Amino acid sequence: MAPRILIVEDEEKMARFIELELSHEGYEVLKAADGRTALERALSEDLDLILLDIMLPELNGLEVLRRLRAEKQTPVILLTARDSVMDKVSGLDAGAIDYITKPFAIEELLARIRVALKFRSVPPQAAQGAEKESAGAAKAPKGALCWGRLVLDDKSRRVTWDGRDIDLTNREFLMLRILLENRDIVLSRDTLLDRVCGYDYIGETNIVDVYVRHLRSKIDEVYGVRMIQTVRGAGYVIRGDQ
Repeated sequence: MAPRILIVEDEEKMARFIELELSHEGYEVLKAADGRTALERALSEDLDLILLDIMLPELNGLEVLRRLRAEKQTPVILLTARDSVMDKVSGLDAGAIDYITKPFAIEELLARIRVALKFRSVPPQAAQGAEKESAGAAKAPKGALCWGRLVLDDKSRRVTWDGRDIDLTNREFLMLRILLENRDIVLSRDTLLDRVCGYDYIGETNIVDVYVRHLRSKIDEVYGVRMIQTVRGAGYVIRGDQ
């Protein structure tokens, strides 16, 4: 059965363009042009993914997302013309798994959709590993950093969970490695910013929150764990082992 995707976009031409591209890729497409209709469809339909514009009539996209998260965990990719770090962080904190800034290349949107659907296809039970065979997964390479079933191998630049690859960007990989290397040590946002982005980085320290949210969406939310912990007013930490 083809994945079902709801497009929530009030610009008719944009919605139609995305609909045609997704239909061409074999997805089943539904549409909504305002926040209230979107929320009703999201709650009543069995969806695999929602593409959600933020600026919508009746209910804005973030409010739709907050209300949806009270009842369902359908993956949401935000479509936004806002490109500030705080806007992105707000969307991710509200429960989106990803965002894409307008205008965007359709190839990038399709790639992000494929990644989101791939994560959705992994059952949450994989995290708990009820099966004993799972517990006997392949041994970690020498020198690799491990946390439970997660293995980060710096030599091969791979991160896996029970042998399944987790697709990370270079900076997401670097942040995860730094946190694993400093297990049980709370690292401030400034420290992480310097080590991930470099001392000459000019921008907001909240970019660290964006990367942490990405890691959580790719690991915690997929495998049902709580790996990176927030220490209010201090920073982030990975504690002990799973």
